[in-house]
Amino acid sequence: MGLDWHGHDDRGLGLANALSAIEAGAERVHAPALGVGERVGNTPLELLLANLAFLAGTEPDAARSVNTPSTSPTRLGIAIPDNHPLVGANAFRTATGVHAAAIVKALGKGEALADRVYSSVSVSRFSNGHDIRIGYMSGTSNVVHWLKRHSIEPSDVLVTQILERARAANRVLRDDEVLAVVRAR
Repeated sequence: MGLDWHGHDDRGLGLANALSAIEAGAERVHAPALGVGERVGNTPLELLLANLAFLAGTEPDAARSVNTPSTSPTRLGIAIPDNHPLVGANAFRTATGVHAAAIVKALGKGEALADRVYSSVSVSRFSNGHDIRIGYMSGTSNVVHWLKRHSIEPSDVLVTQILERARAANRVLRDDEVLAVVRAR
C-alpha cells in the first residue's frame, strides 16, 4: 500500500504541494477536475497533468487537459472561472497593446512562433488561438487585428474611433460594442 496525497488549496499552494508530494514519493494524488472540492478546493487535475508533462520534458496532452474540465461544469453545476489557466476564457486572451503587438507580429511569422508568445503551451492546441480584444490599454495593433479578423477593412479614422471608445469605457469592449462603432461611421 503506497502513500496518498490529498491536499487542499487553502493558501493557493495545492498544485505546488501535490507536485512536492509526488517528488517525495506519493504514489497517488487526489486531484479533481477544476480542483473542485471542500472550502477553496483541491489541486486541479488538468493543471497537475500539465505540470507533470512539463516536468517530464513534454507538452501536456491538450485533449485531456481541455476536455476533462470542460465537461465537468455541466455535471457539477459550476462554471469554469474565466481566469483558470489553460481552460478559462481568459487563458489566451489579451487586450493590452504590448502583448497584442507581440502576438500579432509573431502570427505574421507563423503559428508555431505565435503559439509560444506569452504562453508555455501551444495556444492553438488548447484553444481556438489567441483572442486579442480591445480595451482601454489597447493599441493600434489590437484594433487592426480585430477588424481584419472580422473582415473589416481598418482605416486610421476607424481605428482612432474604436480606441477612443475603449478608453472612454475603461474596460475591455464586447464585440457588439466594437461593431457599433464600425456601423456608426
